[in-house]
Amino acid sequence: MSDMTANGTAPKGTIRAAYWRGFRHGLPFLLVIMPFGLLFGVAATSAGLDLAQVMGFSVMVIAGAAQFTALQLMGDQAPVLLILAASLAVNLRMAMYSAALTPHFGKAKTWQKALVAYFMVDQSYAMAANEYEAEPEMSRAEKLAYYAGVCTPICPNWYVATLLGALVGAKIPPEFALDFAVPITFLAMIGPALRTLAHVAAAAVSVVGALALSFLPSGVGLMIAAVAAMVTGAQVELWVARRKAVRE
Repeated sequence: MSDMTANGTAPKGTIRAAYWRGFRHGLPFLLVIMPFGLLFGVAATSAGLDLAQVMGFSVMVIAGAAQFTALQLMGDQAPVLLILAASLAVNLRMAMYSAALTPHFGKAKTWQKALVAYFMVDQSYAMAANEYEAEPEMSRAEKLAYYAGVCTPICPNWYVATLLGALVGAKIPPEFALDFAVPITFLAMIGPALRTLAHVAAAAVSVVGALALSFLPSGVGLMIAAVAAMVTGAQVELWVARRKAVRE
């Protein structure tokens, strides 16, 4: 995809093109990020948090699912340690995302990796992973530019939507059903990624496992289902590879 200059770096034109391609790919997620952020702002203020606390929550954590988990447990007067543990469990998928992107960003500067980590959300990871797989010749500079492009319409607007929800959330009619944003977001990300039998098997096990274990508290069932899905996907991939080797 990319041509390299004499000193081994990508031309500025290709870096700029990668950024704007990422920006375009991130734009559709506004359709779900905005109502999701509005919903959090409404829920947080309804739970008794003031504006500074609501915004601090979104800016420092920037993880919608973990924020909603913590908010629910706070409303139930759960101990602080349980709130932290449950939020961490919900967000452990970020560790898997980080491991998957390490080969692409491992040699980047420390401040660049820090920004990648801070702005890593489900949408930025999903778009980056798909793009890097489809365009393996991208330079690290192009990959960083693409990632920044995806994050540009998503992350700042998460803050804006949270602020709007906190300020005017009580005036939003309930029939708007803002909570539709959560499942739609994940369906939009997961659907295009189901390319192989291993992907489909992992997704099926995660759905069945999450539903079967939904009675467990604090997201424990979700984590068990995630581990089972990863093991299933890996085993199916090995099985497919063995069958292919036998045929050859």
